[in-house]
Amino acid sequence: MSSVINPWTSWSALSSLLFCLHIVGCSTALQSDQQATQYTPESELVIDRSTPDGVEEFDYTGYLGPEFSIPSPLSALPLGSDQDPALEGVPSIWSVYRKNTILNLQQDNPRIKVQRDWYAKNQSYLDRVTVRAEPYLYYILEQSIKRGIPSELALLPVVESAFDPFAYSHGRAAGIWQFIPGTGRAYGLHQTWWYEGRRDIVAATDAAMNYLQALNKQFDGDWMLALASYNSGGGTVRKAMRKNKAQGKPTDFWALDLPKETREYVPKLIAIAQIFKSPKRYGVTLIDYAYQPFFEEVDIGAQLDLALAAKMAGISIEELYRLNPGFNKWATDPEGPHHLLVPVDNAQQMRDALVKLPPEKRVEWDRYTIKRGDSILSISKAHHITPALLKQINQLSSNTIRAGKTLLIPQSSQPLTSYSLSQDQRLNEKLNRTISGKRKLTYRVGKGDSFWTISRRYGVNTQSLAKWNGMAPGDTLVAGRKLVIWQETKVSADKMSEQRQRKIHYRARSGDSYARIANRFNISLRELKRWNQVDFKKYLQPGDMLTLYIDVANAP
Repeated sequence: MSSVINPWTSWSALSSLLFCLHIVGCSTALQSDQQATQYTPESELVIDRSTPDGVEEFDYTGYLGPEFSIPSPLSALPLGSDQDPALEGVPSIWSVYRKNTILNLQQDNPRIKVQRDWYAKNQSYLDRVTVRAEPYLYYILEQSIKRGIPSELALLPVVESAFDPFAYSHGRAAGIWQFIPGTGRAYGLHQTWWYEGRRDIVAATDAAMNYLQALNKQFDGDWMLALASYNSGGGTVRKAMRKNKAQGKPTDFWALDLPKETREYVPKLIAIAQIFKSPKRYGVTLIDYAYQPFFEEVDIGAQLDLALAAKMAGISIEELYRLNPGFNKWATDPEGPHHLLVPVDNAQQMRDALVKLPPEKRVEWDRYTIKRGDSILSISKAHHITPALLKQINQLSSNTIRAGKTLLIPQSSQPLTSYSLSQDQRLNEKLNRTISGKRKLTYRVGKGDSFWTISRRYGVNTQSLAKWNGMAPGDTLVAGRKLVIWQETKVSADKMSEQRQRKIHYRARSGDSYARIANRFNISLRELKRWNQVDFKKYLQPGDMLTLYIDVANAP
């Protein structure tokens, strides 16, 4: 039985061992560009049109409604304020925005009009996004003004993530600014087991503005080209410019042959900027609020349990996570950042509480006695930490452990379910929900499985499969992981056939050939080649192992 101990006397030595643990998965090459996939207005909550059978299905990856908004310590201005009202002499957020616009918002183009018409017809969407933006928008707008860049860029998270701090795209982009892993690291956004800098409001905003300014400089001050590059990459934009130049065509944004997503991306921002500049002109009303700080940064000095932090600040754990979405787990990263954002009215209360907090109470610790049959992997799984972290804390150079010895393990002060917006709990909520009209299957990932092979086997879309499991199609699948698969309650004959497919491993025998095996199992040579990445120019050797997906109803 484990007992709680107070190891703080050795904390300084211990903390040096907790260096950053990078998230598993291949990083995308920077190419001096970011290929983040932004939210389209239609995709938020409502429709994923990428399903192979054309069935519309709910997209649960985005913001889930008003319950995610953070109660403001400030008095919001009236719904639909179209003047420039003030609260106790403080200007409104939109009056400040309008005074600092720089882009040409008089420009019009059919591509802008299409986007503007959609936004103008969806007042409820604008309301939700505006409420969601409130905790973050003052800081973002203030930073844009300080840098002398267009205030319109403060609205870019509307296009990128719908201001959802937990947004994660199929392109592996995260946070309100939708940084992909490689670009995030290049701009100083650390990604560890404890902490995801791409979701950190302050750090990611600073990185996004650095990146946008760098792109603007690359394109000689042309913000339209810089914005296009933020979406599809500077290399893509430069290639399109070179092509136009060689053909004697203009090289401005509107003339370039860019990917469809990018051709829509910039017009979306211009459309939003135009509406927020002149809402009355487009028949829109805006929720307005005072141009005042929503949060303050509180220096916490060292690692801190987030449930304890919320209690000290006098706010809910949900509110703390929404202001600090960069923290993945139940505590801050022991390697930093050592600060938390809290509402302005609660900052001093938290500072006072921190002064009175004994150092040994910041995080609780258990000493675990190793039992026969235990392993580093089994212990780390049982205590919801990584094997690497467990070894580092206990200064283990190998996976060898002995029964009877003890290990030091950090523990949360509350049950893990209390940390409702931690990475694990958000995923649990996603995996355990119900969807009307669909049935849930659970699949355990096998060796060699991929999103493509699993989605083909069950007749579902690859992107949907990844999304249901809080992942992106490019994320690494680890053998043994459980995935959820949603299927229509009534399955068509074609899908029933797909569901009858089974994965088998076939060992080649003397006299076998690729063609003979394909004929025997009623599969095509093309499928056989794709599943095994084989070269048909080379002879199949007896003993070679092949992976096959066969329809059990038609198999020999």
